[in-house]
Amino acid sequence: MPNPARPRAAALAVASALLSLALAGCSDDAGGGDLTRQRLTWRECPAPSRAQGGGAAPSPLPGGEAWQCATMKAPLDWEEPEGDTIGLALIRAEASGEAGRRIGSLVFNFGGPGGSGVTTLPAFAEDYANLRTRYDLVSFDPRGVGRSAPVECLDDARLDTYFQQDATPDDAAERAGLVKSTEEFNAACEKNSEKMLPHVRTTDAARDMDLMRQVLGDGKLHYFGISYGTELGGVYAHLFPKKVGRAVFDAVVDPTQSPEQSSLGQAKGFQRALDNFAEHCVSRTGECPIGDSVQDVENRIARLLKDLDAEPLPGVFPRRLTQTAATSGIAQALYSQDFWEYLTEGLEQAYDGDGRVLMVLSDALNGRGENGEYSNITAANISINCADDRPRYDPADVERKLPEFRAASALFGDYMAWSMVSCADWAVPGAADHPDVDAPGAAPVLVVGNTGDPATPYEGARKMVQALGKGVGIELTYKGQGHGAYDSKNKCVRDAVDGYLLDGREPAAGTVCS
Repeated sequence: MPNPARPRAAALAVASALLSLALAGCSDDAGGGDLTRQRLTWRECPAPSRAQGGGAAPSPLPGGEAWQCATMKAPLDWEEPEGDTIGLALIRAEASGEAGRRIGSLVFNFGGPGGSGVTTLPAFAEDYANLRTRYDLVSFDPRGVGRSAPVECLDDARLDTYFQQDATPDDAAERAGLVKSTEEFNAACEKNSEKMLPHVRTTDAARDMDLMRQVLGDGKLHYFGISYGTELGGVYAHLFPKKVGRAVFDAVVDPTQSPEQSSLGQAKGFQRALDNFAEHCVSRTGECPIGDSVQDVENRIARLLKDLDAEPLPGVFPRRLTQTAATSGIAQALYSQDFWEYLTEGLEQAYDGDGRVLMVLSDALNGRGENGEYSNITAANISINCADDRPRYDPADVERKLPEFRAASALFGDYMAWSMVSCADWAVPGAADHPDVDAPGAAPVLVVGNTGDPATPYEGARKMVQALGKGVGIELTYKGQGHGAYDSKNKCVRDAVDGYLLDGREPAAGTVCS
């Protein structure tokens, strides 16, 4: 089972693979001693590692230039900056415009937590071509992710079993099975990654970014954070307010919420996205193939999931489509309106007894490739969340909260509620109830919320603006669908973001794009 309590932008890290499969305290700097003076050796990028998701090396940039990769050394433990080090994988595309107009590096984090920036940036580089005219585009695998001292838990065969389990137990035996599976996963993480688990907190990654800023030669960190990347950016701004350059937060995490509140908010967000998907289908010219009304569409999905709980369908051989896999596949498709056609196709096929498309969507969310190998996105996601989040929830807590979650979403309520047990017996204590992003004195941060966002509901954007503090956050609203706004290619959003990052033009607070 993934950790659907906070999937955030996991879809961004695997979106291009999905399409292929479906069609077939403040401080001046981070410290780090001599590490701030290290020189990076940039080379042509290799093919992604298994933990990054595998596949081919990134294709050349539009002008024929190769992507460049390097490894930056960072302290394993920021409390002992002169001690052991780890390597952090970086990627860049050098600025394409005139040298005299170059601003510096623009650092991206695409979310997860657990997504590989080294593989994601090339997949979406076309969207950022205009920004490249004045910036080197840079991204990285955060600590514990991809090629950056990756956290390792279960092997591929055991992950197949893990994701096939019933993640929404109906009786005592199923609850015991879920608890046992969670304990086995967490024990494997401790056994295989004990050294890294205490050092994958978001505060650690924020300090890594400030070291990165210095090593890249920038006086300020210019930053584009998406989904969990907005939380990371907010924590950076709190720790290093005077080092914030031009920054954009898109698909914004609510930094005031506990894990329980976040999970409940996502149940509501995915339900809202499902309503929008169903409304889009039935309102189109011609017949909606999966229902005659919004309620009919959702009733048929509910019946499908109930039937799958009793008898899974053939999926991607030899695996079968379970209720849990179907639910995660539906959730994956709701991350982007571009995926809605695959959701419609997958539901049609499932009603005819074929679970392959929904399973492909589920595999994309879980980081499973066609060859059966998994990236480490799930291991990293759970490890980072459990290291960050102080609250721990057991089955009794979930049972008490189930009515509220079911009221938020009949389809996603149980799925989101039961995900909260992921950290119940985690080896490392969580750091805080929620992240601290208060950043007095920081430069303005453009905060972009999408009204149809399932994974980071729109309300979080205003909460982030308020939490950053007076005079820091600038709120912009996009009335659209899917996770995030900039990659929707909406001209109003693009003009506002590009205008700020490229020319420093701040849009009026409260600007609405549709």
